[in-house]
Amino acid sequence: MKLLILNGPNLNLLGIREPEIYGKQTYNDLCKLIEAHAEKLCVEVEIRQTNHEGVLVDWIQEAQGSFDGIVLNPAAYTHTSIALLDALLAVGVPTVEVHISDPMKRESFRQISYLREACVKTISGHGLQGYLEAMDYLKEQERYS
Repeated sequence: MKLLILNGPNLNLLGIREPEIYGKQTYNDLCKLIEAHAEKLCVEVEIRQTNHEGVLVDWIQEAQGSFDGIVLNPAAYTHTSIALLDALLAVGVPTVEVHISDPMKRESFRQISYLREACVKTISGHGLQGYLEAMDYLKEQERYS
């Protein structure tokens, strides 16, 4: 199994940006955590981060036929991007939406996800652990397909 882990804007600033919301672990810590868990699950992962919406669209499109699943933290694009929704719907790669914080407990504009309808699951508010839960979920679904 091969998973694509995509991270949207400002996630490169983990540990610096609002640590009271996102924690003190860095983006590098997140990558190491994901890689260690992938090894435990015997899955391949490719981890990418960008601050640019179009790059995320390109990566989602590239996933078709190359990856078995996507773990996506779209960050602020969750609440704004129909383009990401359209890309996810077009490629049909099973995708888990992940949020480090719980958007439902934050500002009202953060409580809307344009992407949720294209995702097989959403994991929110579990910190960095949410990424591992998403990987576990996709791995488990592979057994049933």
